[in-house]
Amino acid sequence: MKNSFIILLFFIAGVILGLFHLIPDVMIQNDFSKYALYILMFLVGISVGSDKSSWKALIQYKLKIFLVPLCVIIGSLLGTALISIFLPDLKINEVMAVGAGFGYYSLSSIFITEISGPTLGVIALLSNILREITTLLLSPFFAKYFGKLAPIASGGATSMDTTLPIIVKSSGKEYAIISVFSGIVLTILVPFFVTIILKLF
Repeated sequence: MKNSFIILLFFIAGVILGLFHLIPDVMIQNDFSKYALYILMFLVGISVGSDKSSWKALIQYKLKIFLVPLCVIIGSLLGTALISIFLPDLKINEVMAVGAGFGYYSLSSIFITEISGPTLGVIALLSNILREITTLLLSPFFAKYFGKLAPIASGGATSMDTTLPIIVKSSGKEYAIISVFSGIVLTILVPFFVTIILKLF
């Protein structure tokens, strides 16, 4: 949990610095976060590539690896369908469409805004950002009490990039390839699920 608190403190520090304009304009005008992500992905790649057990895990799971993103899809959609009971102002398909973002807040919120309007788009944005932050903060807890695949499920589409480092740290290097695979599958499926749920239901 120590690492989670450190991540949270850095996030809060960033919010405060940005809120009070205490950082140079060049940092606001340029998206340096993507370069930090590139470095993180490079370092994780080196770690995974040098660990033979990671590749053995992929061979061991074979087709079973598809069960990971499948379970994330089922869990996310069923969970949001149940939550819709407590949200009378939103239709069940609208709530499920938010869940179908699978943590991919930028793309899902754009699609939802175009189809259902800005209000639901903002809800999707905040909801999926919260999913990512929750994964970043609670992955060690999830891995310890719910199993090594739990952080991957929590991260959803982000398990291939932004939450991958904390997932690897919490679950182990052998789960990195599974995490990337699940994230890629979910990322590809987000536009299809969001569109289908909102337009056909």
